[in-house]
Amino acid sequence: MTPAPTLGFSVETLLPAARVSGPLRMGLVRLPESEWLADAPDLAPRGEAFGANPDAVIVMEEAREAEAELAAMLGIEGGLEQIARTHWEDFCLLTRDNAGRWVLTGAAVAFPTDWHLAEKIGKPMLAVHAPIGGYADQLATTVDKFMDGLRAPHVFGRTNAFVMANGDWRYLPTDTPEQRFAAVTADNAGERLFVRCERETLRKLPKSGAIVFTIGVHVAPLGTLSDAGVARIAQSIEGFMEGEGDRRAAPHYAAALAGYADRRLDQSNPGSREEAA
Repeated sequence: MTPAPTLGFSVETLLPAARVSGPLRMGLVRLPESEWLADAPDLAPRGEAFGANPDAVIVMEEAREAEAELAAMLGIEGGLEQIARTHWEDFCLLTRDNAGRWVLTGAAVAFPTDWHLAEKIGKPMLAVHAPIGGYADQLATTVDKFMDGLRAPHVFGRTNAFVMANGDWRYLPTDTPEQRFAAVTADNAGERLFVRCERETLRKLPKSGAIVFTIGVHVAPLGTLSDAGVARIAQSIEGFMEGEGDRRAAPHYAAALAGYADRRLDQSNPGSREEAA
């Protein structure tokens, strides 16, 4: 029997499924119920983030029914903030507006990746993803059709991968990319560069019909990854479409990442360059 698909709950296990080249794609896999949310996570950083950032939770009136349904499903006393405080994942609620569009109407986001909830809440999916170059042309219609056709109790998941200059759970840099990556070299990239994966899932609530979108953030220093993991993230240097690499600040760390990846390859395959020549 073929085993059920899994994405895992670490950067190392998520990287094989993360897009590191080519056009935008959803890259969804259907997950078993047991793979929906992380099991027994360390919740201390989550509590600290919510305690220090009250603006990390916004629930519009349109999401209240879905909020109550999700809390009952998970056996949680309380609303969206308590749900997110007791799980590793951030939780977003998407409901339909009068025009039939899916709108972000509720969210508890402790660990954002360079976005602010107040700027996204109340907006339809196209506007939420506006900063992502190519989304409107390459992915918007596919996403809308998928969400229209999603049925309970199915769970679908995907992941992405980013190269960052720190391992902060809340990644909201205020400096420039030049400043952020200025001290990173091929010699220290293993310690100074971090790979950040967002493990995202979608499922529809059976009563309200709202969609629950979860984001589980997993971070690891580049140097702790396997050779295969380093090689895969290095593919992203030249793998993304025009403009996306710039949005990800790739020009500011590309040389350091490529140099580090080459050294790891040499260490794991001594003499490979000479043979290739």
